[in-house]
This record gives sequence, structure tokens and C-alpha cells, in this order.
Amino acid sequence: MGRGRVQLKRIENKINRQVTFSKRRSGLLKKAHEISVLCDAEVALIVFSTKGRLFEYSTESSMERILERYERCSYAEKRLGGTHSEQQDDWSLEYPKLVSKIELLQRNIKHYVGEDLDSLSLRELQALEQQLDTALKRIRTRKNQVMHESINELHKKEKTLQQQNNWLAKQLKENGKIVMERSLLVQNSSALVLPEPPPGSVPVPSLALG
Repeated sequence: MGRGRVQLKRIENKINRQVTFSKRRSGLLKKAHEISVLCDAEVALIVFSTKGRLFEYSTESSMERILERYERCSYAEKRLGGTHSEQQDDWSLEYPKLVSKIELLQRNIKHYVGEDLDSLSLRELQALEQQLDTALKRIRTRKNQVMHESINELHKKEKTLQQQNNWLAKQLKENGKIVMERSLLVQNSSALVLPEPPPGSVPVPSLALG
């Protein structure tokens, strides 16, 4: 005979309720991670305990991005299906959502810079560490890419300058050769001109009187 269906109701015992919350929360976070990996889905999970403590999980796309996507989709659906009065009511409901979103963003920013970490559990700290490691890898990859591009650009400039220097050296060499040839030509031309005899060196013919 199969087991009967268990009726869900609030656990009255405070300790049992806390233990069940911790177990179910861990299982819920695990399931969220599994569906994100197996189905390549963007998953965001937000849980508040009875004491108001926040527990969250998000895929690598980050909680902020998923919430922004949700807000855009939700707002678009409401714009398509709602009347003017309903839209005004929606706007009045948007304010507390935006306030909560801002608080979440501010809290996450503090976590990312290493502040206000006492309220985080071990699993949350591990998730935060993983997100920071992923971000650091992306930053390093981009930095290496920029450095590689800068080095390539410097090599191109160096090659261009070297080509210009070679061209200038060639021009100087050719100009020097032309000057040398002209100088030799002038010297050869000077050697072909007969020098005039000095005065008195040529005998003057005389007439003999008989």
C-alpha cells in the first residue's frame, strides 16, 4: 500500500521549523543550480527567512541582470494587457520594487568589495567567491587582450619607423654617391685644360741684320 499524501502546513515547533528551512533551502539552491547547468537556463532564486535574512542564488549572468530582464518582460506584458488605470496602479507598485532592487544592488556592491560579509553563510560566501573568480578571469583575459593589441600596434609602428629609416639611409647614400661622382667629374675636367706657360719662358724671335 502506497504512502498517503502528506498535508503541507506550518511547522509549529520553532526549532524543527528552522531545521526544515535550512534543509529545504539547501535542496532548493541545489535544484536551482542543477536546472541552470542541465538546461542552460538563467535562474534567480531569492528566499527570506522568518527573521528577514536573505538567501539568494543566481547563475553567472548575475542577479542584477536577471532581475532587470524580469522587470522588462513583466512591464512589457503589463503594458500590452492592462488598461490605463491598471497601468497607473502598476506604477504605484513599481516604487517599492525599485526600492528593494536598489537595496539589493547596494548590498551586493558591498559584498563585492568585501564589506558586510558577516551575514553571509558558507554557501553564500562560496557563491560570492566563485562570482568574483569568474569576474577576475574575465578582467585578466580582457587585460591580456588589450596588452597584446598594444604590443602589436607598437610592433607595427616600429616596423614603419624602420622602413622610413631605411628609405632615408638609402636616399642619403644615393645623394652621397651623386656628390662624389660630380666631384670626380670636376677633377677630371680640370686635368684636361693645358696650363699657360709662365711669362718669359717662350723665346721671342729676333731679326738678323746682314
